[in-house]
Amino acid sequence: MPTDGSRLRALLPDLAPWHASADFRRLWLAGVITNFGTFLTFVALPVQLKDLTGSAAAVGAIGAVELLPLIVFGLYGGALADAYDKRKLILSTEAGQGLLSAVLLLNALLPRPAVWPLYVVAALSSALGALQRPALDALVPRIVAHDHLPAAASLNSLRWTVGGVAGPAVAGVVVAYAGLGAAYGADLVTFVVSVVLGLGLAASPAAHEAAKPSLRSIAEGARYAWSRKELLGTYVVDIAAMLFAMPLAVLPFLADELRAPWSLGLMYASFPAGALVVSLTGGWTSRIHRHGRMVVLSAAAWGLAVAAAGVAGNVWLVLLLLTLGGAFDMVSGIFRGAMWNQTIPDELRGRLAGIELLSYSVGPQLGQVRSGGMAAWRGVRTSVWSGGLLCTGAVALLALCLPGLMRYDARTNEHAVRLRARRTGAAV
Repeated sequence: MPTDGSRLRALLPDLAPWHASADFRRLWLAGVITNFGTFLTFVALPVQLKDLTGSAAAVGAIGAVELLPLIVFGLYGGALADAYDKRKLILSTEAGQGLLSAVLLLNALLPRPAVWPLYVVAALSSALGALQRPALDALVPRIVAHDHLPAAASLNSLRWTVGGVAGPAVAGVVVAYAGLGAAYGADLVTFVVSVVLGLGLAASPAAHEAAKPSLRSIAEGARYAWSRKELLGTYVVDIAAMLFAMPLAVLPFLADELRAPWSLGLMYASFPAGALVVSLTGGWTSRIHRHGRMVVLSAAAWGLAVAAAGVAGNVWLVLLLLTLGGAFDMVSGIFRGAMWNQTIPDELRGRLAGIELLSYSVGPQLGQVRSGGMAAWRGVRTSVWSGGLLCTGAVALLALCLPGLMRYDARTNEHAVRLRARRTGAAV
């Protein structure tokens, strides 16, 4: 009979990838540090735009200027990740992000900061992030054993949420008492530390079967994704969830409507706080095999939580509901990542990571435009609750149209079985 101690250990994160791979440890620590700084800027940038323009549409426009670089460089970044050394791509893009933080810092220190650099930096940062993320995602299956990949996905979510909780919470205090420059300066320092840690990663050259970066190679990756309807389902479900129910652009205005401007940092931190709870108790995710079903159910629950937050009138209840939404979103993310890493062959992993980047990034960018525009037209609260309901309805419709996603089982899926056999054979 299981004891209380064994039940607790079953909930705690599975640390097998951390113990088995030194490169995974370096990547994880670098991610914690740089994520902390990134979330400082994540809060400071819309606050600065709100202060300079007073417009919800202007804040929502951040998503518009980030969208095209995200699409173009996400797809190209995936091709680069398959064709070149992933370590070099990660380090060079991380250094570039640090330079952009320096630009934001210099602009914030001007007597009259300009608006246009904020949009330029947002676009360039989107491009660099899109170039980097496929290399990061494609590197994980190389440095982590196949059976440890679900646990690695959970630990990577923990890495993101640690910075996601601490960054926004601290950012609200830093921006209020130390100023925007302090937030941007701290972000710059974290990028420097992250680059230093990244120098210790082993080289990760292209696979012998990988194609050189070209439109043809990108199209090859897109054809593979289209042929895998369960993968396609993970992409479109996440796009729908983020497009309709991501309220980040209107959070500064929602805090004002609730007469609680002090709560803005907590609002930004609520999503990663919910994700952190899931990550800290994510041991159970390694024992789930019907990953597609979990993606759908948690995405639908995310929409319902956001819709309820749009209706609630008490700021603490809003914070609780946003936190609950963040938890559901993280569950969806963990199982999406497990499906991707356990079924996509190494020679295509970078290009598919580029497509995945679009699926979980284009949605939030368009969601900022949608939520900001809807708030300007019909009001902030309507923008939030209507988006949540649209999300749940869209996810339910997609589940009906893509039954392969609901049937996916990691134990029997032909792609998962084939890749498990290939990686096990290579390790022997």
